[in-house]
Amino acid sequence: MKVNNIQSCYLGPEISPELLIQEHYFLYLLKGSMKAYDGNKHYQIKPGDYYLTRKNHLVRYTKFKDNGAFEKIIITLDEPFMRQFLERHPHDVHPTKNQDAFLFITENKLIESYVQSLEPYYTGDMQLDETFANIKREELIMILLKTQPDLADIFFNFGIPHKMDLEIYMNRNFRFNVSLERFAYLTGRSLSSFKRDFQKIFGSAPGEWLKKKRLDEAYFQISKQHLKPSDVYLEVGFEDLSHFSFAFKKEFGKSPSEIMGR
Repeated sequence: MKVNNIQSCYLGPEISPELLIQEHYFLYLLKGSMKAYDGNKHYQIKPGDYYLTRKNHLVRYTKFKDNGAFEKIIITLDEPFMRQFLERHPHDVHPTKNQDAFLFITENKLIESYVQSLEPYYTGDMQLDETFANIKREELIMILLKTQPDLADIFFNFGIPHKMDLEIYMNRNFRFNVSLERFAYLTGRSLSSFKRDFQKIFGSAPGEWLKKKRLDEAYFQISKQHLKPSDVYLEVGFEDLSHFSFAFKKEFGKSPSEIMGR
């Protein structure tokens, strides 16, 4: 589908660069592409794709420009707005087993027409006129629920994350560099119960385990997959290359470059 004059626009705040998605948002990619990873699945998002990205999920994504451009439409579906919508339009809500961070939205005439309809309200500064923002967001939710009714179970689940299997979750998400408080919240625990359960399951404190797990993964990627340290340290959850190199040498007795050169 071609959108004539819209390059990029937002309804609501722009996506945070944080690895934790704090609100649902609808994404339509106009130009460029994205690769994303949620600790379990890889996603390839290309121009013309419609996606819903879910709150309380950890993701890592990479944007690729096309001829210097990356253009998208992003509509934030924050909890206060979704609660107001549910008051006006009651829906039954059921538990969902779907844990994907990115949900593909099937293309249809309603969603195509909706994206086209944004053009007259587009102000040219990547922000829709506030007068129409909530009206257009409500219209989007109604279209999505009409075409994919099971989205109600995701949109209107306002509870905190349920308590989940800590061993499975941490082995899947250790590469994400978020605080222990965030890990505790996402696994449905207080910080104290998270630390207590972690010690029982893994036999060590969370910080120690995370560092060891990330360094072991880095060693594997450098020694077996022949990746450069500069391509690995962020991927496994370190913020700084020099700190990563110091911790790596302390753990294995050799620097990452020495392991790579073997």
